[in-house]
Amino acid sequence: MARRRLLIIGNGMAGLRFLEELVERAPGRFDITAIGAEPVAAYNRVLLTSLLAGAIGADDVRLRPDAWYAGHSIKLVTGQGALALDVTGRRAFLCGGQWLPFDTLVLATGATPIRLDVSGADLAGVATLRTLEDIDRLARAAAIAPVVVIGGGALGIEAAYGLARRGAHVSLVQLADRLMERQLDPEGARLLAAALEASGVRILLGAEVRALRGSSRVKAVELADGRRLECHLAVMAVGIRPATALASQAGLKVCRGIVVDDRMQTSAPGIFAIGECAEHRGVCYGLLEPCYAQARVAAATLAGEAQSFMGSMPATHLKLSAIPVCSIGALDANDSIVVRDAGVPSYRKLVVADGRLKGAVLVGDTENALWYEELIRAGASVAPLGEKLAFGPAFAEAA
Repeated sequence: MARRRLLIIGNGMAGLRFLEELVERAPGRFDITAIGAEPVAAYNRVLLTSLLAGAIGADDVRLRPDAWYAGHSIKLVTGQGALALDVTGRRAFLCGGQWLPFDTLVLATGATPIRLDVSGADLAGVATLRTLEDIDRLARAAAIAPVVVIGGGALGIEAAYGLARRGAHVSLVQLADRLMERQLDPEGARLLAAALEASGVRILLGAEVRALRGSSRVKAVELADGRRLECHLAVMAVGIRPATALASQAGLKVCRGIVVDDRMQTSAPGIFAIGECAEHRGVCYGLLEPCYAQARVAAATLAGEAQSFMGSMPATHLKLSAIPVCSIGALDANDSIVVRDAGVPSYRKLVVADGRLKGAVLVGDTENALWYEELIRAGASVAPLGEKLAFGPAFAEAA
């Protein structure tokens, strides 16, 4: 009996995790081809800002060598994006000019960085941070100061910090009144901002970008209040958008992302979507853990196992040597426990509702982040622990 032809479009972290799960659960069952638009095999995108900062080397971001794919009889095609899908004919058209047939298709096309719709956004020297090639360009340009990073979320903060570590004079422009406004409360954000400024990053809050100025290359970022920030490089880190063009062209159901059910199947039989490109129950996930969970469910489904993806709790980890940050779960519940240590400095806020831990903000000391995350997921009562909850598992076990 001939093996079914499985095509996976996208060789990012979610796509690779799907392959790892599938060859473990259903070895030899499929004839697998994986294609990726980037010229190299899947790498750890989460570590790109650490690479930019010079904290790690290029080898540290590599995941599986080409030999791993060959060893599992996976045909890996790099540097080739897909331009079109023929759902009825069960084939995909690659930018290299060939059609690839499939019986089953998995879309792991990821996301694309958002660029602000302002004048000058297409000037040379206006960059985003998404790929290894982006890191190479930014590292070279960091030697020519100054730099403006637009966006005070996790990616923008890590980019600004990494560029400062490279020796650039960096200004970080944030539209909101605090950094990471969705993940941090005002006090935690102030502590983060102080650490960033101590590392050499200038922070401008409540600052709206009006335009980027320059003739052929960016020379300044102009703010809505008239201020001009001179720069040789402007990095837009204002979010990502699910890559849905291929699915939309093929007639699959697309809202913000490619719409999938609990088994990660799209609106077309035998076609699945996972990772940042997928939309499950109205939510698109841009974090690694839910993308991995979706990959696991899709692989289990193809292996004939009964698994479902039921959503994921948000958890954001900021990788800064100056001050680590972790934000988990909901931050708007009824009660909270706050611990401050100005000498370290560190800040810990635990959000409690109905006797259960619902969220946590850890700034400066994230050692117990995993324990708090497990408590939130378990949903068990933490009332017997009282305020000892704030001091970690050792105190809690004693209680």
